[in-house]
Amino acid sequence: MSMNLGYLMGTAIFAAVFVIAVAAQIRANGFHPLLYWMTIIATTTVGTTPADFADRSLGIGYTGGTTLLALLLASSLFIWHRTLGSVSVNDVSSPKAEGFYWLTIMFSQTLGTALGDWTADTAGLGYTGAAMVFGRMLAVMVVAYFRTNISTTALFWAAFILTRPLGAVVGDFLDKPVSAGGLELSRYSASAVLILFILGCIFSFNHRAAKGSGH
Repeated sequence: MSMNLGYLMGTAIFAAVFVIAVAAQIRANGFHPLLYWMTIIATTTVGTTPADFADRSLGIGYTGGTTLLALLLASSLFIWHRTLGSVSVNDVSSPKAEGFYWLTIMFSQTLGTALGDWTADTAGLGYTGAAMVFGRMLAVMVVAYFRTNISTTALFWAAFILTRPLGAVVGDFLDKPVSAGGLELSRYSASAVLILFILGCIFSFNHRAAKGSGH
């Protein structure tokens, strides 16, 4: 939007970054936190522009975009499970499994963007209201992890999907006009703040690689 490239061109640019990042991640020997989280960021950016393209350029709205992307995510998980027998991140130990892993994450990021927009705009909760909703839902996932016997794989994907709409509405809160409920920071300033926060987290927390390819 700031560079006037449009959603389709933005999608093409970030898709190229996504492919390069995933290829580097798959070829890496062992777990490298900076590379892993750079790939996560690549899935986030490539997930945002297709969601906006579906919602706005295709004219199907937030409800239609959310529905379409939910079907794509469900299809990715279904095909992954039918092909390899598991969608657990602990079983990601081959290039094929890792390919499914990153494709599913990309779809989950795209769905999350559309879902966040739908909640803030169509449902009328606004950015702070939507952030509270998704924050509470993530808290429920944490409680379920410690207090129930629900599949940890199901909880992982549910929590991962919820992080994206939370991130989307927080991002909108930072750069949307004050009259619309935002802080009206420039998109460049908001992006810089978030990148610095992510880097701080990456270098501040210990990273434990799971078995397999290190996810």
